Amino acid sequence: MRKLKSGLLSGLLLAGALAAGIGAAMADPIKIGIANFGEHPQLNASIAGFKKALADAGYVEGKDVVYSESHTNFDASLVPQMIAKLQAEQPTLVYTVTTPVSQIAKKALAGSGIPIVFTAVTDPVAAKLVPSWDSGDDGMTGASDLQDIAAVMEFTRKLLPDAKRFGVPYNPGEANDVALVEKIKELAPAAGFEVVAVGVDNVNDIQQRIASFAGKADVIYTPASNLLQPAIAAVSAAARQAGIPIVNSDDGAVRNGVVPASFAVNYEQVGINGGKIAAEILKGKDPKTIAPSRPAYADHAPTISRKTMAAFGVEIPESLADCGCIVD
Repeated sequence: MRKLKSGLLSGLLLAGALAAGIGAAMADPIKIGIANFGEHPQLNASIAGFKKALADAGYVEGKDVVYSESHTNFDASLVPQMIAKLQAEQPTLVYTVTTPVSQIAKKALAGSGIPIVFTAVTDPVAAKLVPSWDSGDDGMTGASDLQDIAAVMEFTRKLLPDAKRFGVPYNPGEANDVALVEKIKELAPAAGFEVVAVGVDNVNDIQQRIASFAGKADVIYTPASNLLQPAIAAVSAAARQAGIPIVNSDDGAVRNGVVPASFAVNYEQVGINGGKIAAEILKGKDPKTIAPSRPAYADHAPTISRKTMAAFGVEIPESLADCGCIVD
């Protein structure tokens, strides 16, 4: 009888310990790995927006969720190592920032059971991250930063009414850039523009390649390229020397007096879009059933620098004088 009571007591104690352990495990915060390509205002804003959306969905940082953030300072050769490090931390989900990081993460985490939400990817279909704009892929979906190119050209026409030749520097080795150039070529005729595209695959070639637009382009549009945006000051210096104004895809460079104007996507909103998708996945939804999001027209905004426009020798048209988008 004593043995029976002793065994029963031991069993109750063991069950209690297991219940306590399960309770503690349930109380542990969710781990999310954030794989960023490098420190940049746009990319950082997409991370801030992601966290904001999850907080709004009830995932309080430090209590319900913890983030492990890494970046490679835009060195693609270090991305596999970064992904392996995050995977070793056994995250519930990984948030990948930019196309190169997302492409490498997709291959590295295939079959791991860790879902991926991407952001700052211009064309996830062209990048082979998802099969179409209507659905995600196995374990992956996310938020695109695809700009409304027709709206970009409409703004450019208002800013520079006499411009006819639309210059586009791009990195031929980056899927985002190539897809964007194709989209620009498709929409340019309706906007009254002729497209002049110049490949730039090395930062050391920026001055020479931008200089090649001289006499061939009336305006240069700089896309959200992982090669060009970190070097936007060099792009702008070369464009100014060539006498060609820039419309940038990032308003930060305008506010800092680097380029004359921008028509830009709000990257915090792109991150918010990604965070909303992550919240759905954390609550049990299959990434494959979630279509990648893209910014709405309302998620774009123009910005014009009065001083930098003057430095490029360009006047702000009267039609934009009251746009509420001019900074000094």
